[in-house]
Amino acid sequence: MTPLEIIEYKRNWMPGKVVRLHSDLRSTATAWCKQLGQHEYNFAKYTDVYEDTFYFENEKIGQIFEEEFLKWVIKK
Repeated sequence: MTPLEIIEYKRNWMPGKVVRLHSDLRSTATAWCKQLGQHEYNFAKYTDVYEDTFYFENEKIGQIFEEEFLKWVIKK
């Protein structure tokens, strides 16, 4: 997929499964996401104080991610 196709594809499924995570874990969490295709996830930095938000196309993958980082997930 070209970068433009990826953006369009993400626009169709977003927000999908939303996981809020402490921003100190950004590099670890994005490293975990690299095993996925670029079109399967997205994240936004500093969506709240000390918080980044990760978006997953697939609900199951989002749940696996959430379980992996359960201690640092921010519940709202």
